Amino acid sequence: MSGNQNYINHVALVLDASSSMSHLNNKVVEVADRQIEYLARRSRELDQETRVTVYVFSNEVECIIYDKDVLRMPSLKQLYRVGGMTALLAATLKSQRELAQTAQLYGDHSFLTFILTDGQENASHRCADAPSKSAKALVQAVSKMIETQDDNWTLAVLVPDQMGKREAMQCGFPRDNIAVWDATSTQGLEEAGEVIREATEKFMVGRTKGIRGSKAVFSTGGDAVNEATIKAAGLTAVDPSGYELIPVAREAGIREWVVECGHTFKNGSAFYQLSKSEKVQARKQIAVLEKKTDKVYTGPEARALLGLPDAEVRVKPDHNDDFTIFVQSTSVNRKLVPQTRLLLMV
Repeated sequence: MSGNQNYINHVALVLDASSSMSHLNNKVVEVADRQIEYLARRSRELDQETRVTVYVFSNEVECIIYDKDVLRMPSLKQLYRVGGMTALLAATLKSQRELAQTAQLYGDHSFLTFILTDGQENASHRCADAPSKSAKALVQAVSKMIETQDDNWTLAVLVPDQMGKREAMQCGFPRDNIAVWDATSTQGLEEAGEVIREATEKFMVGRTKGIRGSKAVFSTGGDAVNEATIKAAGLTAVDPSGYELIPVAREAGIREWVVECGHTFKNGSAFYQLSKSEKVQARKQIAVLEKKTDKVYTGPEARALLGLPDAEVRVKPDHNDDFTIFVQSTSVNRKLVPQTRLLLMV
């Protein structure tokens, strides 16, 4: 494919509209509208064409917007209505089957779908769009469909609890394309919106580097951060004389520990190891350490590698055999976690 071809993103939101979502009705519209605004802004900035599709599902599955230019999208205010049960499997199958009929001529096309549900499947067997009335056959159909999708398809799901996560894995969703959200509150939905935005950022930046799809949109683990993705994101290695790695032997404030270990403390020069889920501010730099060589990569591309937008977002450390994530600290008293390491830029 010649280099002057358009990048064309087909982004779909498949939204649970069952009765149990009624307490979040207005918030769903707000979060979806905000995601669409964000897509419009990033499409302009990255010079990518983005087309948006929206499905809603309860007893039946309905496409309310199909492959529409993101710059011309209406608000979902008049379109999102709740009531009924949860035809989750039918919604997954119908959305992917119909999107697969989209023409992919003349351009580098890529498909990214987010499914958001607050409950378990309980209605697909009665749904007009379901290819089977058997629950087991529906699970198998979804699993087979995901397994056979081309490499330019990314399918992710947000579920309300660990049971939902188990069921999604049984349906063949890649582990790192499943996120758990708090479906009990508007705050939970707000955070789910952040998660979707981070994942979209990672996807869109990846597109500029030739990455067409992902099995790890919600991950900082090995599938998301590895030799290939670091190279694709254009991260640069820091000169080894430009940093020190200091073992943390006990809980201590960051400045206190740097000085105790015989170094000069300069605010912003110290990076702590990401060891628990936490919020990372927009201005914070990220560094990535290769464990076997202690080689450090950093730069603005490091935030993009993790899919971090220009806003405060929650980041969690996932298991990664080969790389460790470090976050810049601008606090002198931040407590360091024993048995981690501190990265000090000198």
